[in-house]
Amino acid sequence: QVQLVESGGGLVQPGGSLRLSCAASGFAFANYYLAWFRQAPGKEREFVARISRGAGNTNYADSVKGRFTISRDNAKNTVYLQMNSLKPEDTAVYYCARSQIPQTRPEGYDYWGQGTQVTVSS
Repeated sequence: QVQLVESGGGLVQPGGSLRLSCAASGFAFANYYLAWFRQAPGKEREFVARISRGAGNTNYADSVKGRFTISRDNAKNTVYLQMNSLKPEDTAVYYCARSQIPQTRPEGYDYWGQGTQVTVSS
């Protein structure tokens, strides 16, 4: 059974850092693109970052470029999102998801984690 389980969210002050993890199981992890999305209250779910199967290519939303880093460890079946210089605008539930092809539309991802809350506030 496919599972994606996010962890690492929490409350952090502006300018702080968090590292999110997404542990995957039940499928051939290395065969899929993995992405992070986020959804703030009252907002549409939006693309944050994507990483290729072999971790050779990454893509980021303009709003997080230079601050966030996506990575993956295929031996551990885990994808990470290192978030630095956090802003209040980053407050959202963060989700990891998988896709067989590179894309940024949430509709193109077939399995999702349950999400982890990130709150950036002073």
